[in-house]
Amino acid sequence: MRGRIGAHKLHATHDPLEITAVARATFWRSFLDQVDPELPEPERLRRAEHLRKAHYAQLALASARKRAKKQKQTAEPENSAAARMTLTEVMSDATGQQHPSA
Repeated sequence: MRGRIGAHKLHATHDPLEITAVARATFWRSFLDQVDPELPEPERLRRAEHLRKAHYAQLALASARKRAKKQKQTAEPENSAAARMTLTEVMSDATGQQHPSA
């Protein structure tokens, strides 16, 4: 919470683009450094951009997998009491009366 307060105060008094310029440049450079320096500059930039997009796609995939795993863990297990109910028990619950075949 203190970090959030500090960030709001900082952004209220300074331009966020100026504050983060060095970090953004360093982040971009990390992708550019992975591309062959012998290539023409436009091709290097194009490939670096694809590396950046691949990076974010990997983050999105990891996030989706994590959400799916969490959702699966919070779902009711198949061997729960509700899943083990017999047809007779279901019919009894639905009608409020004992089914004749029970």
